[in-house]
Amino acid sequence: MTPWLTIVGIGEDGFKGLGKTARHALLAAPKIFGSQRQLDLLPPCIGGERVLWPSPFSLDAVVALRGEPVCVLASGDPMFFGVGASLARQLPADEMLILPAPSSCSLAAARMGWPLQEVVTLSMVARPIAALNAQLFSGVRLLVLSNDGQSPAAIAALLRERGFGPSRLSVLEHLGGETERRIDGTANDWHNADIADLNVIAIECIASPGTASLSRLAGLPDSAFMHDGQLTKRDVRAITLARLAPIPGELLWDVGAGSGSIGIEWMRAHPTCRALAIEADDGRQALIELNRDALGVPGLQLIRGSAPQALNGLERPDAIFIGGGVTREGVLDACWAALKPGGRLIANAVTLQSEMTLITWREQFGGKLTRIHVAQAQPLGDFDTWRQALPVTLLDAVKPVDA
Repeated sequence: MTPWLTIVGIGEDGFKGLGKTARHALLAAPKIFGSQRQLDLLPPCIGGERVLWPSPFSLDAVVALRGEPVCVLASGDPMFFGVGASLARQLPADEMLILPAPSSCSLAAARMGWPLQEVVTLSMVARPIAALNAQLFSGVRLLVLSNDGQSPAAIAALLRERGFGPSRLSVLEHLGGETERRIDGTANDWHNADIADLNVIAIECIASPGTASLSRLAGLPDSAFMHDGQLTKRDVRAITLARLAPIPGELLWDVGAGSGSIGIEWMRAHPTCRALAIEADDGRQALIELNRDALGVPGLQLIRGSAPQALNGLERPDAIFIGGGVTREGVLDACWAALKPGGRLIANAVTLQSEMTLITWREQFGGKLTRIHVAQAQPLGDFDTWRQALPVTLLDAVKPVDA
């Protein structure tokens, strides 16, 4: 079908920086949606009605005009953290004509001389800056879309707190416009508070001596988590996550989450992995919130309550880990019923009672049992000996695709 919606990416250079197709679309459009800043970039010759986005932001007014000629203004590339990406979730591609301008990150990479394919790009627009914590590795270059003029100072403070104070920051304001400006410094000495709201932050990550590096692979040190002793320990956690096998875009239920370590490491495996942590204890809920932010996955959703009751109405998962409450009546059955066909269920048991629950359940539904023994060398007088941790029984079941 002929597209009725034209999405025009516009830069700081305004109407004069647009191509012929974009100009003609704006000249012919009876209605043009955009922010005040974007609409102000249009010259008087554009006669269509200029419509401000509502607050709170909503696309309903555009979608309601489906079939009528409409233009939407976006900053730079509409499909790069822009309104075009939001509209694409509601409308088929053949109903839209998308005319991008260079994205702010493309312009920032050009100014910095950084190959864009070697840079990690993130958006902090209406997002928690704690997500940066998952990207902090010495030598990594980041391009961050700021939420406002306060973002650079907040990010510099986060870098100092995480041991990356020597990192070099360049704040690039109004890229592509007449008032473009660049401000350089390090996180340690950052003090510039006079920053325009429209800015991109280029960060060259440099760790202070002694700062621990936390791999994205499963099995973070136990010391990376705040916990009250209710923690799936490092070696068992790595084995458990290997069987859960995180895949981009999939959803995990971490049932009886404790300190949230399994759900957190699941989400660190890939930016699109999602997790729900189900935990009833108030103190452990607070620990989960601390850990998810410190380890860069603030999007982990905390469900306050006990399984199986707390599972009602939740989105069906691709994988489930049961770390606590295995013996609670109905937990295993409720999880198995909710699991998508082909999904993975992993449950760990330490006590004899919880182990027998897994054995009995396996007799009906199948799966594999694995006994995990971990021992560490520790002093014994003038010598060393092996200190055996409590053995863990792991149930690994895959739900049949025809179930």
